[in-house]
Amino acid sequence: MIERMQIARAAVEAATRSRADYADARVNRLQTEELSVRNGKVGEAGASEGFGLGVRVRHDGCFGFAAAPLERGAELETAARLAERAVEAARRLAPAVTEPARLAGSEGHVGEFATPVEIDPFSVPLSERVAVLRAAEATMEGREETVVRQAACSLRREEQWQASSEGAAIHQVLVRCGAGLSSTAATQGQVETRSFPASFGGNYKSAGWEHVLSMDLAAHGARVRDEAIELCSAEPCPGGERTLILGGSQLMLQIHESVGHPNELDRVFGHEVDLAGSSFATTDKLGSFRYGSELVNLVADSTVSGGLDTRGFDDECVPSGRWGVVTDGVFTGYHTSREWAARIGEDRSRGTARAEGWYDPPIIRITNLSLMPGSWTFDDLLADTEDGAIFADTVKMWSIDQRRLNFQFTCEVGREVRDGKLGRLLRSPTYQGTTPSFWASCDAICDEDHWELWGVPNCGKGNPIQVAEMSHGAAPARFRDVTFVDAGL
Repeated sequence: MIERMQIARAAVEAATRSRADYADARVNRLQTEELSVRNGKVGEAGASEGFGLGVRVRHDGCFGFAAAPLERGAELETAARLAERAVEAARRLAPAVTEPARLAGSEGHVGEFATPVEIDPFSVPLSERVAVLRAAEATMEGREETVVRQAACSLRREEQWQASSEGAAIHQVLVRCGAGLSSTAATQGQVETRSFPASFGGNYKSAGWEHVLSMDLAAHGARVRDEAIELCSAEPCPGGERTLILGGSQLMLQIHESVGHPNELDRVFGHEVDLAGSSFATTDKLGSFRYGSELVNLVADSTVSGGLDTRGFDDECVPSGRWGVVTDGVFTGYHTSREWAARIGEDRSRGTARAEGWYDPPIIRITNLSLMPGSWTFDDLLADTEDGAIFADTVKMWSIDQRRLNFQFTCEVGREVRDGKLGRLLRSPTYQGTTPSFWASCDAICDEDHWELWGVPNCGKGNPIQVAEMSHGAAPARFRDVTFVDAGL
């Protein structure tokens, strides 16, 4: 059998023979499995696997890309054919180029990376996985108001071999697991859902099956079931201006939408306007713009343990790293690729160019981006907060404008703060604001004991759209003078 790295190198060599001045190639094998138990029966059981090659070249300042699945016995012929197609695409597109593409840095790295895994999730028998989910789902039985009970898990394994005309030779094995449960109740003329540990499937980490077991889903089912029922008769969260305390799983999405996406540099230059939008965080703001209060430190880190974008190298062969996106409240760094780093005069990419699979070219994606913890315990934070403040967690729905400036989020659950503790349940807490003023209102963040890394498995961007995964770390945090929309309207 032909070695996978040999296929990638063959594609690069064929591209350079065709007069490409730069080339990289990725052989990629991707496996996924999805499983759920719904109302006592298997709800979803799916598995997919793909194996292919993507070749990217630069010719006369223009990129070209070609990709195809790989068939045994025809790998080298496919590599040569794709290289020629990619170069030809660059030649044909070159007349439309307004500014020739340049690549920051030289990334001829040789290396290996593998996600640390204690229990290979793909080796866990299907019957065992079903048993874990069924046990969790069964704990949500027992109340007639419950109409849907679901527990689900998701597995992903990506193996890639990368080569480039700069001498890169990289092999990576990236594994992640995710799981969660949800209960939907219908009563009192309302339908409400509660999720654990987060909505949209639960929580995901780069790890093995041990991550799923560590969540102990079954221990939380009864509470999730009862809260969904209680929410149906709970008062809607009132409107007005008040203090907001955000739980970690909601703060995760706030980070993603109002900090992660605005500082993808290709957005800033308008290359996502047709689908995902642009950004208010223009280059004149870099290094000086007040993004939040002095407590706000948001750090991008593609090396953090458990992150869904924790890897050795990105899909341009750039090593992973760590940097400040917002430092003491000031905007200090973009997510970049080699092309876009060069566009703003930076010497190196920050290593955040990724492709969904072999069939896509790499584009800038959010990496693991986290709000650094503060110094408060959650109990002390509550005790320090006035009556009438709202604690909200777990996203239900949201909206944010094309520039990532004006937003509105609705959460699954809210609780009123009363006498320094969490009080009555409130339905559909909905808050809105503008990105800089919201982060400027942050005046307290819980400490590292309350900090959790939350995985996003379904971030869409690009045209054609690509799905990427990343994580956001957060601990509960307090925001002053936040506008709430009356959830009863």
